[in-house]
Amino acid sequence: MRWAGGPGADRECVMLLSDPRVAAVPVVECGDPLVVLGPEFGAARARVRAGLADRLAVAQALLPAGIVLRVQEGHRTVADQRAIIARYTAEVARAYPGCPADEQRRLVSRFVSPVDVAPHVAGAAVDLTLARHDGSDLDLGTAIDATPEASGGRCATASPDVDAGARALRDVLCRALGGAGLVNYPTEWWHWSYGDRYWALVTGAPAAWYGAVDVNGPAPVALAGVGR
Repeated sequence: MRWAGGPGADRECVMLLSDPRVAAVPVVECGDPLVVLGPEFGAARARVRAGLADRLAVAQALLPAGIVLRVQEGHRTVADQRAIIARYTAEVARAYPGCPADEQRRLVSRFVSPVDVAPHVAGAAVDLTLARHDGSDLDLGTAIDATPEASGGRCATASPDVDAGARALRDVLCRALGGAGLVNYPTEWWHWSYGDRYWALVTGAPAAWYGAVDVNGPAPVALAGVGR
């Protein structure tokens, strides 16, 4: 259907990563290195900032017996981020022909962040789910990385269109990760971050602690006097 002023109910009353307020948050790099998560977080062995890894361990301990976190993705390269943006931009263009460029950018940011503020590029975000101790995933209502279009909006953390079991598990996830100091991106139940610009804006921190980092480059430079 050709663009006719907006996707209607698709317009969430949430702050998106394309919001100018996110980019306006300063970054005061604390210098935490990227570390590899242990096997207790799944086979992906994702790389994340050390401070985030510490808080994931806290969240793991807050989960009910028999349930663990399975991290699917952590740090992402700029090239990978751009590739995801390109793929999803094409999907949005097909779904909303004639959509103005600024609105298309907003719609794309529901699912993938602009590169300049991307939490994954900073090593500050994880995409994860809940699993049983045998490694089998629990059903939280959609697959990780289900787009708003493919999931009919059920990818949103607070979606009313998931069953009671998935709703209860999302609540378990929110209590554990929120209790450990992470923040959720409301359009993606699986995306949680710590120390990035979005986290800073949501929590009221004066600055983000993590900026973009290259897994193959030098360690991030810490500024004197900066701590967590």
